[in-house]
Amino acid sequence: MKAIISEKYGSPEVFQLKEIEKPIPKDNEVLIRVHATTVTAGDCVRRTGKFPPLFWLPTRLMFGLTKPRKTVPGGTVAGKIESVGKNVKLFNKGDQVYGEAGLGMGACAEYICLPEKPLLAIKPTNMTYDEAAGVPDGAITSLYFLRKGNIGEGQKILINGASGSNGTYAIQLAKYFGAEVTGVCSTTNVELAKYLEPIK
Repeated sequence: MKAIISEKYGSPEVFQLKEIEKPIPKDNEVLIRVHATTVTAGDCVRRTGKFPPLFWLPTRLMFGLTKPRKTVPGGTVAGKIESVGKNVKLFNKGDQVYGEAGLGMGACAEYICLPEKPLLAIKPTNMTYDEAAGVPDGAITSLYFLRKGNIGEGQKILINGASGSNGTYAIQLAKYFGAEVTGVCSTTNVELAKYLEPIK
């Protein structure tokens, strides 16, 4: 299968299109034919290997000290299941799914194997693959921190960066949980932030 490979840190030129072995799903995994993925600011930072000084060593130990440990980038995915492991219960061959590949990355390829849970779901029928691939990153991050903060009915929350990937989901989720939301964003994005309704 074809995949984007990054075998060293650096500028975008480190990426190469190569043929690699097609993955085989483990018993608890599904094999997904990738239709769409995303490139985030985090992906760009990982590509360069230039992490903030305080986090440089621990982050490099996690992602690879002298070169990337995971050579195929891509953290979010939307696609169609081609096959399932023998213990998979939640999905079937042919299901259209979207989700998060996590720190294992690997979505910038024709195929990826992912566990059936916790970060994979059936794609809504009214959503394209391109649209679905953009959901997991900001939504999962926002949901995690809103739950950590026990955001709920009657609380007030200030969301800085209200028009970004995390911010747009944080507004919708916080409203869904019943919080009173104040958002901070650039003047050009005020109407977008005001427009966002609770996720249903």
